[in-house]
Amino acid sequence: MSALSAFPISTKWPAQHPARLQLYSLPTPNGVKVSIMLEECGLPYEPHLVRFDADDQLSPEFLSLNPNNKIPAIIDPDGPNGQPLALFESGAILLYLAEKTGQLLPQDAAGRYAAIQWLMFQMGGIGPMFGQVGFFTKFAGKDYEDKRPQQRYIAEAKRLLRVLDLQLATRPWMVGGQYTIADISIFPWVNNLITFYGAAELVGIDDFVNVKRTLAAFMARPAVQRGLQIPARP
Repeated sequence: MSALSAFPISTKWPAQHPARLQLYSLPTPNGVKVSIMLEECGLPYEPHLVRFDADDQLSPEFLSLNPNNKIPAIIDPDGPNGQPLALFESGAILLYLAEKTGQLLPQDAAGRYAAIQWLMFQMGGIGPMFGQVGFFTKFAGKDYEDKRPQQRYIAEAKRLLRVLDLQLATRPWMVGGQYTIADISIFPWVNNLITFYGAAELVGIDDFVNVKRTLAAFMARPAVQRGLQIPARP
């Protein structure tokens, strides 16, 4: 019997390779964090597309895995002590995969916590604030007559970019010379802000030369280029 058979989500998204880690996701900034991480570390996995246009994230099967109805989520059939592990929240998944594979997280305690602090910075600041810029710039919020909410979030996005730019002024990646889960967490959001949301001019991205330099290095990585397209959209 497959280790996945105990999980209701496997009835909606049957596994073709049940021995592999199962990824339930969509290529959004949060979703691609995990696909990029999996591509970087080389862990075998099977991606499943969760379609928001079909309300897949609200299905009972998906909610059985993530009651918060957000992507991404995973099931690792070979989790701790050889038991299957279900996990949601992209930051938690990045930490889990880094510890499972021994990759992309510094081994020394100081470096490890430095990476974790920047991961938390993304989860608590960059993701929510950049997402609000997207709402008020690209989606329904752009039609609001009162532009003060948009201005508020643009100002906060600029502040966060300044924090990143200062950190990157003397180092190639967020944690010194080592590429880590902190970078995998942050730069899909920066890319999305200036491309998909079309907010490059609004946030003055050209003023943040260090952010632009590191973003270019991030986007040039083959694993990043692959991960940005996973799961493939129909």
